[in-house]
Amino acid sequence: AVVYDTGSSNLWVPKINCQNCGYWFIHGGKSKFDSSKSSTYQADGSDFHITYGSGDVEGFFSFDTVTLAQDLQITGQKFAEVQDAGGLGIGYMMGQFDGILGLGFETLSLGGATTVFKNAIDQGVVNQPVFAFDLGDEGDGELTFGGYDDSKFKGDISWIPLSAATYWQIDIENISLGSFSSGATSGIVDSGTSLITGPSSAILQLATSSGAMPNIMGEYTIDCGKVDSIPNLEFQINGKTFTVPGKDLVISSAGTCLFAMMGMDIPQGPQWILGDVFMRKYYTIFDYQNQKVGLAEPN
Repeated sequence: AVVYDTGSSNLWVPKINCQNCGYWFIHGGKSKFDSSKSSTYQADGSDFHITYGSGDVEGFFSFDTVTLAQDLQITGQKFAEVQDAGGLGIGYMMGQFDGILGLGFETLSLGGATTVFKNAIDQGVVNQPVFAFDLGDEGDGELTFGGYDDSKFKGDISWIPLSAATYWQIDIENISLGSFSSGATSGIVDSGTSLITGPSSAILQLATSSGAMPNIMGEYTIDCGKVDSIPNLEFQINGKTFTVPGKDLVISSAGTCLFAMMGMDIPQGPQWILGDVFMRKYYTIFDYQNQKVGLAEPN
């Protein structure tokens, strides 16, 4: 299993004998790639070293056939076999995924690797150069390749042009909650980030406006009894307002209520990350060819 990540552009999986790649007693261990079992494998061997917000992974590049879902077969895909995933720490160890499949653009791709989705387009594997996420709110989600599923949403699609085709980056006119207002800024729509992130100083103001308190992990927690009083978070994007209700800015786990926003200072690049907390509220369509994102109200 992989995380389909619109915030990166490479595909990697753990190889056999990978270090720091989970344990058999946690979710049965990770599924690992064994090139000796593949008749379509081609060696490359050049170094792979990628840094995510959560840490580093290292390995080397190879080529093989990749199958998405049941039958979307992409040949000659350059991907990485990871030898050490220690940089990802406990998040990877405890996570129910083996690797990451990046759905960003070529400009972010290490090793000059054509992305899986670009190869799918070029090889005629998908009908349209479009994919779409229905992350599901509490229920199962669905990812559609080659188009979008109009049974998953109601009303019109709001199309937002990209400001840069690296990440799925967009201009944001304003972000507001209570007395907080960001002014014009930039953000990325990122399926590979669980929370909504922004500049540390802004998140501190947002947390304070919501009644959340910082903890030693750099996150914020909130009294579970105050969840219903959290104001709505509103994004002004391309002339429209997209709302995440206050009650959805909390993740409840083991009796603790975690504020679903976190400070992350990105020196150069997008200031805000609209992660899964945002994407759960909207059916999200990614149009690769026309370089735009579509948001619609889910059913």
